[in-house]
Amino acid sequence: MKVLIIEDEPQAAQRLENLVKSLVEHVVILDKIDTVKKAVAWITTNEKPDLIFMDIQLADGISFLIFEQCEIISPVIFVTAYDAYALKAFKVNSIDYILKPVDKDELSAALKKFETLSGNDVKTKTVLHNIDQAVQMLTKKFKTRFMIKVGEHIRTIEVSNILYFFSQDKATFCYTSDNRQLILDYTLDQLEEMVDPAVFFRINRKFLVATQSIQDIISYTNSRLKLVVKGSTDNDIIVARERVQEFKDWLDS
Repeated sequence: MKVLIIEDEPQAAQRLENLVKSLVEHVVILDKIDTVKKAVAWITTNEKPDLIFMDIQLADGISFLIFEQCEIISPVIFVTAYDAYALKAFKVNSIDYILKPVDKDELSAALKKFETLSGNDVKTKTVLHNIDQAVQMLTKKFKTRFMIKVGEHIRTIEVSNILYFFSQDKATFCYTSDNRQLILDYTLDQLEEMVDPAVFFRINRKFLVATQSIQDIISYTNSRLKLVVKGSTDNDIIVARERVQEFKDWLDS
């Protein structure tokens, strides 16, 4: 197996190389690269490795930039100390991710996962497509504020001060931490794409809630969940049954 390591910490790169060699017979470490620039140059001028280990934060920027500058057709295992949101995305969309410092058992599990893809072009292409989607999601810029109209005046509201968004009577509102209810010129569907999904979750057709808004979660009929949300007098804020598991995963991310 031919392996490329993209990692900007020499000690971490060497430890990873040693662990891979201890777990895989006949492995060849093609190179150890520490920057986005060098990685792009290497990938565009060499035959594809069987597997790439890639840190997210490199010496000259995040490794997502590599995907933007060249086509990566090799499976990737991410080695990262990145935040929980990124970890959740890559857990779903990449072959695997490994937290630093690299643990031998975790590395072994990731390599076994890689082995299940070997020789299966359909699975490999699907994983690569999903990595690309994850990169786009993680590099996307989310709204930090909204412009609102208050009478004849225009104001801005910081997203960090919004507890939840909701729809009512064909209009869309946000409710803020200082107990203001403000109308917005967007639908909930549009807002769901604009705000950070690590912070906000669409629990049903009417509500998009922030983690900071949830005061209590109560088991409800038909395997649903009922929420008690700050500032709301609505007694029927229900997580739709088809969204319950995803909601639990979101809370636990």
